Amino acid sequence: MKYYILFGPPGAGKGTQAKLMVDKYNLHHVSTGDMLRSEIQKGTELGKLAKSIIENGNLVSDEIVATMIKNEIKNNPHVKGFIFDGFPRTTIQASLLDEMLGEMGKKIEMVISIKVDDELVKQRIKYRAQLEDRKDDMKDDIIENRIKTYHKKTEPLIDYYKNQNKYHEINGAGSIEDNFKHIINLIDKTNE
Repeated sequence: MKYYILFGPPGAGKGTQAKLMVDKYNLHHVSTGDMLRSEIQKGTELGKLAKSIIENGNLVSDEIVATMIKNEIKNNPHVKGFIFDGFPRTTIQASLLDEMLGEMGKKIEMVISIKVDDELVKQRIKYRAQLEDRKDDMKDDIIENRIKTYHKKTEPLIDYYKNQNKYHEINGAGSIEDNFKHIINLIDKTNE
């Protein structure tokens, strides 16, 4: 079983690329954002808690996210692998994931980073917000806070995974198709 992480700022196209990877490599897409939105929509206790945190542009706690991820892995034993999208977001979460996978005798194969500059991120988030009616992505101050949070809390993961020789970058400013070709090349090259 293979474990991959799609990494990049909000609006980089991680969800779109993850879906393409699922189809090509028969992976299970694990999106913490989708899982949290589902909990919010169902009105669960976790959903109510997550909603108040997310509406302010902040990140949900490591414990909540790690528990959701662990359950998702356990509930999908028959897939060929997992692609994590939106997790880990901090070095603490990365360490928790390494520990969790290590207990199962597994590890992250590769981290694929989709590099996109802040201005393009803002454009993509606003466009996505209109398409998907994501109210939390329609306000400039919340978008700015999400980008700042990414730079402050998530970018340190670059060094974390570089030190493990698992970090690979693609330029995410291209088309969906071009970005996917770059991802396929990375995966196929390392699986040879």
